[in-house]
Amino acid sequence: MNNRAEAFEMSERWHSIISGFAGKRILVVGDVMLDLYIRGEVERISPEAPVPVVRISAESSVPGGAANVANNISSLGGRPVLAGVIGDDPEGKRLRALLGRRKIDGRGLVVDRARATVTKSRVVAGHQQVVRIDRESPDEISPELKERLFAAVRKVPGKIDGVILEDYAKGVFDQDLVDRLIEFARVRGCFLAVDPNSRRRFSYRGARLVTPNLKEAIELAGLGREVSPGRLGRTLLGKWGADAVLITRGEEGMCLFERRKKMFQIPTVAREVFDVSGAGDTVVGTAALALASGADLREAARMANCAAGVVVGKLGTATLTRDELENALNWE
Repeated sequence: MNNRAEAFEMSERWHSIISGFAGKRILVVGDVMLDLYIRGEVERISPEAPVPVVRISAESSVPGGAANVANNISSLGGRPVLAGVIGDDPEGKRLRALLGRRKIDGRGLVVDRARATVTKSRVVAGHQQVVRIDRESPDEISPELKERLFAAVRKVPGKIDGVILEDYAKGVFDQDLVDRLIEFARVRGCFLAVDPNSRRRFSYRGARLVTPNLKEAIELAGLGREVSPGRLGRTLLGKWGADAVLITRGEEGMCLFERRKKMFQIPTVAREVFDVSGAGDTVVGTAALALASGADLREAARMANCAAGVVVGKLGTATLTRDELENALNWE
C-alpha cells in the first residue's frame, strides 16, 4: 500500500471514530470548579508596591476541573453527565448556568451549604497571567456528602458509555469512593478512565486508562526525576493495577503503556503553546470519547495527543470541536 492510500485509509478511520462521538454518554465524577478570567492591560507599576496595575477591560467565566472535562466532551459532540460538589453560593449558581448553556447534564451535582464552590480567578494582562487567586475549602468532603454524591451517580438513568474520575485533590475522592465508582462502571458494563493527582495515592485496579502528566507520574511512582520513561510506566501499571497508563510529557509528546506490550511513543503535535490550563482535562475527555466510539488504546492516545495540541494553542481553559480534532489528526 502506498503512502497516499495509507493516509486516506487512516483519515477514513479517524472520521469513523469521531463520527461515533455523537451522543456518547460519559459520566464525569470529580472536583468541579469555576474558572474566572479577569482581563486587562498593564500601563504602569503601582506606587504602593512593585506590582503591575491592571486596568480591567473584560471578565468571563468557564467550567473548570471536572466541569471542563464535561465541557470538552460536549464540545466534541458527546453527552456528558457531571457529578461533583458545589457550594450554595453565587459561583455555584454561575457554574450551573454555564453548564445549562452548554447542554451539560448536571444531575450528579450535590450542594454543600458549608462549602464554597472551588473557584480559580486568573488576572490576565495581554497574554500574560499576572496572578491566580484560588477560593476553596482545604477539607475533605464529609462521609455523608460522599454518600449523597454516590447516590446521585447511581441514579443516573439510561446507558452510560464510559466513566471518568477527574481528581484535582479538592476533597471529593477517597479510596472507598474510587473503588465503588470502579465497581459501578463494571456493573454498568462500561470502562473507567482516571485523570489522577499527585497528592492522592489510590489504587485504580479495574480502570481501563489512567492519564497522569509527567510531573504527576514521577511523584506518584517515587523513583526520582532521572527514571527512564519505560520504568516509570511499568511501575505505575503495577502500582495502579489499571489496563493502561498514558503519560503526557509536554513538548516530548506522550507515552502509552499497556500490559504485555511495548511502550508506544507519540510525538507532540502542538505548533504553538499559549496556555496549558486544562490540557489534561482535554486529554482524558477525548480519550474516553474515542474508547467509547470503538478506538483501541493507541488510537485513543493519538487522538488525545492531537486534541491537546489544539487546546494549548488557545488562551485560557479551552475546548475544541470535532472538525478541529479531525483536521489535527489528518495533519499529524
